[in-house]
This record gives sequence, C-alpha cells and structure tokens, in this order.
Amino acid sequence: MGSPQDEVGSSASYLAPRSGGAVDAWSEELAAKGESGSQRLLEVREMAPPAQVAESLELSAGDMVIVRRRMMLVDERPVELTDSYYPSSVAAGTGLAQMAKIRGGAPTLLAELGYSPAEAYEELIVRPATAEEAEALRLSEGALVIVLVRTVFTADGAPFETSLMTMRPEGRRFTYRIKV
Repeated sequence: MGSPQDEVGSSASYLAPRSGGAVDAWSEELAAKGESGSQRLLEVREMAPPAQVAESLELSAGDMVIVRRRMMLVDERPVELTDSYYPSSVAAGTGLAQMAKIRGGAPTLLAELGYSPAEAYEELIVRPATAEEAEALRLSEGALVIVLVRTVFTADGAPFETSLMTMRPEGRRFTYRIKV
C-alpha cells in the first residue's frame, strides 16, 4: 500500500487551478486508473440558494447564487451528480454563469478572478437517494448515496464555492491526511 501522498483522489487536486490545456482533475484521476472520465453539464442558472448553501457561503437574505449542475461519468456510466454554487457577486457575468465548459475548469477561472483556494471544509453524509437521484445514477429505489459537501475559502476566510456531490457508494474511497 502506498503512502497517503501517493493516493489518487485528493481533494486538493480538484481545487487547484490547471495550466493551459491540462485536462480536468476528474478525467486525469480516472485516466491514471485506466478508466475514462467525463462530465455532462446539465444546467447553469441563477437562483436563491438552498438554506445549507446560503449558510455555508455566509450569504444574506436575498443574495443569489449561480449553480452549475453536472453529471460525472466513468466509462459513460453515471456515478456522481455535482452541484456547484457560487455567490452571484463572484460568478455573474463570468464563464461560471454560462452554459458551457470552462477552459481549465472552474478553479482556473476562479483564480483568474482573484479567488484562489486556501482552505476547504468537507462533510460526508450517507443517506437514501431521492427518487430523482436514484434514476439519474441508475440506482434501485432506497439505495444509499454518499454526499460530499465541500466549501472552499480564500486566504482571508471568505467562502466562494460550495459543492454538493451525490455519489454512487460502491468503489468509493476517501483518504485524508491530517497534520497535528
């Protein structure tokens, strides 16, 4: 077994801006395991945030967010639904608010906008899939899903992205390294 530094799937790789022309972290991680990863953009829109998102982004009543909803696929099989939320004050009028792929991914665009990740908070939840999630992820009714909720912060502690990743549970491994 390799050391924690050798593990594939570190959250840090998903938060870091990519150099020009680099593939996204999802595809790169799967290619390293001999699999093909892709994502399908399902929806991009401005909306009032769900309560959990408003709280994690420290938004005031009436503040809006841009949501980017994606389906993550492994070898064309749906394995994850990812909803990424950005305060409209950060994302409106940028590529984050457009129904199109972002060259270099959202972390690259966010860094260009002055929002570089310095810290992230993650929470893992296991719960039954909703009917919509079960259908999209091709799960049986009542099947469990893993939800990873990640909020990303700037060096001065300002949250600028919250993502809810709803995943099929099989084959998932979460590895964390904690310095004390």
